[in-house]
Amino acid sequence: MFKKVLIANRGEIALRVIRACRKLGVLSVAVFSDADSHLPFVHEADESHYLGPSPSADSYLNMRRIVDLAKEHGAEAIHPGYGFLAENAAFARLCEDSGIQFIGPDSGAIDRLGDKRHAKAVAEQAGVPVTPWVKCAGEADAETLKAVQSIGFPVMIKPAAGGGGKGMHRADSVDDLRTLLPKAAREAKASFGDDALLVEKFLPSPRHIEVQILADKHGKVLHFFERECSLQRRHQKLLEETPSPSLSPEQRKKICGDAVKIAAAAKYSNAGTCEFLYDDKDGSWYFCEVNTRLQVEHPVTEEVTGVDLVEWQLRVASGEKLTIDQKDIKQTGHAIELRINSEDPFAEFMPSLGYIEAFEPPEGKGIRVDAGYHTGDSVTQFYDSLTAKLIVHAGDRNAAIELAKRALREFMIVGVATTIPLHLNLMDHPDVVAGEFDIHWVEKHLGELTARNKAAEAAVLAALMEYRHLQKVRHAQSRAGEVAFDPWSSSSLPRLR
Repeated sequence: MFKKVLIANRGEIALRVIRACRKLGVLSVAVFSDADSHLPFVHEADESHYLGPSPSADSYLNMRRIVDLAKEHGAEAIHPGYGFLAENAAFARLCEDSGIQFIGPDSGAIDRLGDKRHAKAVAEQAGVPVTPWVKCAGEADAETLKAVQSIGFPVMIKPAAGGGGKGMHRADSVDDLRTLLPKAAREAKASFGDDALLVEKFLPSPRHIEVQILADKHGKVLHFFERECSLQRRHQKLLEETPSPSLSPEQRKKICGDAVKIAAAAKYSNAGTCEFLYDDKDGSWYFCEVNTRLQVEHPVTEEVTGVDLVEWQLRVASGEKLTIDQKDIKQTGHAIELRINSEDPFAEFMPSLGYIEAFEPPEGKGIRVDAGYHTGDSVTQFYDSLTAKLIVHAGDRNAAIELAKRALREFMIVGVATTIPLHLNLMDHPDVVAGEFDIHWVEKHLGELTARNKAAEAAVLAALMEYRHLQKVRHAQSRAGEVAFDPWSSSSLPRLR
């Protein structure tokens, strides 16, 4: 096992890796930008070192600076988290060339699977169905138009590298293609440093199902079942859950088996996710892509399987064999994750920046909160809007939904707007409760999901007024020398119920 690991990331995922390192007795090294210097992950790590200015290009995307810091401070390995450099083959290769273990697949596997075009070829060779597709450049020349027309409109344009919904566009005609291909290429270049594209057949109402895989360096590949990720806005996931409400036990076994086939064919190691588009009308599915990293939504898998995926990332990266067998991995209960973003759902999801006056997460059995912020921190414009992940685990799906609603009502964040009201509306919608939705469902129902709930707003206002009254009272008491107000130890902050 490693003695020291540098974490090339920030926020909640940096904290998650720090906890796994601590569990294994491994020293953790955090790196931080100007904007992040006071965030919790900086103080939780065993060591913290300045990385660079706030813009990502000068800090968390600065490959050479990160590797130099690892070497300077004796870190034997680098954990990339998710986003930033997590799926960057050049960064993995730089680590390898510098004698530092990249905690993830090797650069060759990222090349084979991180590029959607190569990944589809691997899947086809493994006998796994894929959607009809063609590779193309950023212009609609005659050859590209002919190839796309052979697939048939509508089609989806995607960057070959990267993910997260960036650079993705639907094209319904040749004119759309001529307009959108150059735009998608520019977006792909800006986001991922690579303007290569692919065009694939657009499925009208699929579900998004992904399978968690984990492989060691000795050829053993395991799956940890599937996650349902269909509730998305602009290709960004809002909610993830496991098990999927749409799969039968036999379908679950087959789709998970397909993911293992792909990983084995690519000689994959470490954690990853195979994504599929599933048509619940005829029960068919098509391989979409591989995320060659840990996913944002990995906690729901951990909750139902009881397996610490980040711990095993560290173990297999250090050369350990997987001591778990497939037959021993079981799904117990149902887990749901809700991404709490600093965005205002009542103002077209405008980013909400500023000082967090109060951050009071819910507590209780079956409730887990992975967060990158505390009371007194600030949300800045430099990075994504993810503020916290609320994860609930209960005996069945209905119980998990009820627990999620209670936890959302009790989650108090003051100072920035969040998507908590959106999630409350989502959890109350009959279609969501029934498990009847596809990847386009959120966009079709956005008006309902962003409708103002007067009762909920009144509760928020009352809680905020009570909180600020407590602040004034305790400030006065503190000045009188009676008691110092410590927001970390306070048990009397108002809850939103």
